[in-house]
This record gives sequence, structure tokens and C-alpha cells, in this order.
Amino acid sequence: MIFGMKKKLINALLYYKDLRPGNLRSPKYKHLFLLLFWPAFGLVFMSLERFAPVIWEAVTGSPLVYYDIVSPLDAHIPFCEVFAIPYYFWFVFLIGMILYSLLFDVQAFRNYMWFVILTYSATAIIYILFPNMQSLRPTELPRENLFTMIIAGLYEFDTNTNVCPSIHVLGSVAVCLAGLHSERLKQLGWKLFFIISTVLITLSTVFLKQHSVIDIYAALALSALVYPLVYILPRRKKEKKKE
Repeated sequence: MIFGMKKKLINALLYYKDLRPGNLRSPKYKHLFLLLFWPAFGLVFMSLERFAPVIWEAVTGSPLVYYDIVSPLDAHIPFCEVFAIPYYFWFVFLIGMILYSLLFDVQAFRNYMWFVILTYSATAIIYILFPNMQSLRPTELPRENLFTMIIAGLYEFDTNTNVCPSIHVLGSVAVCLAGLHSERLKQLGWKLFFIISTVLITLSTVFLKQHSVIDIYAALALSALVYPLVYILPRRKKEKKKE
């Protein structure tokens, strides 16, 4: 089994053995350009978080108005610091799919990245046109332990603005769909892993009071709109070409 895994990894690495700056635009490697979206979006998101309020106030003379996103259901969801585990697992989830699909399933990588590009870009536009925030975080954490220390650091680093739709949920759905549609990950165990991980990460956003349930609904609605563009329409086009 170990030998088989090593052989697969060697074959995957051999796929990129001829990669050079001069042939990045070749059909074999041009999918790597999709990776440029991550730093580009990071820059846009950071600008919206840190600089947009300052620029708005400097230009207009008044503070940027954020719409508070809240649902009656939010009040019934208790704060639970243990959900810091799936919340931070999100980063492993996203990066893991990037690495796996780049090495073993390039088509899954393309689908994954295009889903992210479309949903995250739409989200950035929503944040610009509809600045929003949430005021659900507890003013004082109820307990003192390792998890609450981690969450206190999260609250300090991450602002409570630009929350709807939830990027955490969109990213999780992107990974889940890429995994479920991957030709190499058809086993039931993998399917359960992707679904359960996505559900736990989604729940973590409300149990840590990082998001309202409305942010989840918005992310799922946006995912439903983008899903056919990435996974259904391209497949139908291929099927028509074969006929």
C-alpha cells in the first residue's frame, strides 16, 4: 500500500517535470494561473476590511454604515468554543484540496478553483454594494480555557464586518463539491468525510458567533446559483460535442 502511494505521488510529480516559465500558457499547465486568484482576493478582502472604512470617512466625512445581519434563530444558538477545531480545520480543508487536486486530479482543481473564483468574486461585490456586519460576539467569553484563548485571538485579529455571505461556508462547499465530483475520490468514506467536514465547519461559524445563520443561508444560495455554471453546463457542452 505504501509503495502504491509512493508510485502515485511520483507519477503526479512527473506531470509537472517539464514545467518552465516559458510553457505556463500551454494547455497542460495553464490551470496554474487560477492560483493567482488567492492573493488577488486576499488583497481585495483586506482592503475592504482595513482600508475601505478609512477611505470612506476621509472622502465623505462620515463613517461607513454597515448593515447588522441578525436572525431570531441566532439567539437560540449557544456559544461553544470547541467548534474552534472545525473552524480552523477550514484552512487545512481548503489547502489540502488545492494540493491534492493539483497533483492527482487537475479537472477537480479547475472545477474547485472556478467555483471559488465565481462565489468569492460575487461575495466581494456584495460586500462593496451592501456593507454588512454582525454584533453576535459575546462581550465576555464565558470560560477560560485553551479554546477560548484561541477565539479571543480570533476576535482580535478578525473584524466583525463583511460576513454575509460567509466565505467560510463558501470555501467549505467548494471543497466538498470538488471532492464529491472527483473521479479519484468515489469511495463512500471520502464522500462522508467531505460532507461531515463541511457541515461541522458551517456549524462552527454560528457556534463561535462569527456569523449569523443568515450568512449561511446566503452562502448556500450563492453556491446553488454557481453550481450549475461549474458542474452542469460544461458537462452538457462536452456531451453535445460528442454527439
